[in-house]
Amino acid sequence: MVGFNVVKRITRFAIFFGTLLQPILGQHCGCSPDLCCSRFGWCGTGDAYCGIGCKQGPCYYPPPVSDPPPVSDILTLEFFNGITNQTDSTCRGINFYSRGEFLDALKLYPEFGQEGTLDVSKREIAAFFAHVTHETRCFCNMEEVDGQSKDYCVAGSERFPCVSGKQYYGRGPLQLPWNFNYGAAGKSIGFDGLKAPETVSEDPIISFETALSFWMNNVHSIITSGEGFGATIRALNAALECNGADPTAVQARINYYKRYCDQVGVSPGDNLTC
Repeated sequence: MVGFNVVKRITRFAIFFGTLLQPILGQHCGCSPDLCCSRFGWCGTGDAYCGIGCKQGPCYYPPPVSDPPPVSDILTLEFFNGITNQTDSTCRGINFYSRGEFLDALKLYPEFGQEGTLDVSKREIAAFFAHVTHETRCFCNMEEVDGQSKDYCVAGSERFPCVSGKQYYGRGPLQLPWNFNYGAAGKSIGFDGLKAPETVSEDPIISFETALSFWMNNVHSIITSGEGFGATIRALNAALECNGADPTAVQARINYYKRYCDQVGVSPGDNLTC
């Protein structure tokens, strides 16, 4: 992640925190059988709940699952190693991240790559690893470069207050910063993200779980609803990259996505840019 000026910090805070105001366990919202669980975790009926992004219940969309193969069948060892082979073998992250640990982390999120058609499954895997490749520089980095020099604490948060002496710069496969992201991920996964944010760059399974927690609550439904890869960029880094803010970074993400779609044998679809 790059540095923020005041306006960008406020904008990004609004985007991430606004999403987190929705129930963090939206994919398990527990609606009654006659109600739909909306993409934001609310129970109800009608298009806003049962239409695009509907997670559970009598949804109109996505289409019924067509039994896609296990993620491990698509995310082969050759695919994973093809990412790490793009960078210097001396990078710390190459000895930290592994395909096996990603698949272990995936046990908490069985919906990943398993909702919708086979093409949807392949696009989700390609999209996730396109963003991971860009954020970590091909699994080279476990932490944000120069992250310790940046202040990612939103003061006054009652739900996820910053802990004195702890820093909330980007860590893990998606390099997600801010105390509210650490707090939400910790609550969802079961570790103290506020008091021990460093865990994300010390435990590879928790590191992947943290990224998947954010992905499943903020990006997964974008893929299953067919909004396109560009919308996933907006969900992850709108303030810093979209609307002309950093076209080079946007294009880098798109290039990785298209490459990985080609590797798993699926078209990238429409709406690739944000």
